[in-house]
Amino acid sequence: MNVKILVFSNEFEATLLGGLLDENGIPHIIRSYHDSAYDGLWQTKTSWGHIEAPEEYRDEILELYKGMSA
Repeated sequence: MNVKILVFSNEFEATLLGGLLDENGIPHIIRSYHDSAYDGLWQTKTSWGHIEAPEEYRDEILELYKGMSA
């Protein structure tokens, strides 16, 4: 079962981490908060979206995310 692991502030973070997870064979789903009814307005005011994955990958995903900003 997938759980929410972290929230992205922008699309660049989501794309970069998604690529790293793909390279490492870590199952995940990236969910964007874009809503066409509001033309994406809510998405940019709060956060871009989030990543969901099985709980057992949480630590590994968070380590890869921290490594992106190092």
